[in-house]
Amino acid sequence: MHNPCAVIPVYNHETAVPAVVEALQAAVLPCVLVDDASSPACSAVLNELAQHERIYLVRLTVNQGKGGAVMAGLREASRLGFTHALQVDADGQHDLSDVTTFIQASQHSPEALICGYPQYDSSVPKGRLYARYLTHIWVWINSLSLRIPDSMCGFRVYPLAPTVALIDSVKVGKRMDFDPEILVRLAWRNQPMQWLATKVHYPQDGLSHFRLFHDNALISAMHTKLFFGMLVRLPSILWRRWQA
Repeated sequence: MHNPCAVIPVYNHETAVPAVVEALQAAVLPCVLVDDASSPACSAVLNELAQHERIYLVRLTVNQGKGGAVMAGLREASRLGFTHALQVDADGQHDLSDVTTFIQASQHSPEALICGYPQYDSSVPKGRLYARYLTHIWVWINSLSLRIPDSMCGFRVYPLAPTVALIDSVKVGKRMDFDPEILVRLAWRNQPMQWLATKVHYPQDGLSHFRLFHDNALISAMHTKLFFGMLVRLPSILWRRWQA
């Protein structure tokens, strides 16, 4: 059975999120919107969107960060009976013309996590682009594998059963550290993964909540935590891979 939806974490993206929802509806994909303690103006827009059929709204009274909002959305999607969830950013940076391609790949391989491999244009902030390369190296070290070519792109289709089981059993970062950490932890569990190329554009008037110093420091701390976690789990990780 394959019953997918989209999960969209929203924090003050009232200008961009209606177009994102419209594109997903055009792809006949139900949406779970997660209001991460947004402003009254954004909450009003989300209330209006939630009046439409197959649009579900989760409200967080305290801001959790991108990862916390995504995890709340994944749990709600599972509760609603969906089997897979496409994570989509609310700021319009993802190429939503790829939605059908990603969902079809998930239908063909329902056990796999379908991940976006980003193709950037000139709009990408250089500081974020360069920082990604350091993250790639640490992800390869901490996952004991080169099979994760990109861990930062938040455009991916999660099989909900193994993903929710993971986030319910371990503490995963709730902010910008979420995207790479969950991939490493799923890799430790031998989760099948596939990568599809997708264009990523940063709108000139888009609203980004990435804090260059604070979030890079948070991601660095996450890599350190995962490194020591990898050392502790090293025998079991290698044993699972040998069995697979």
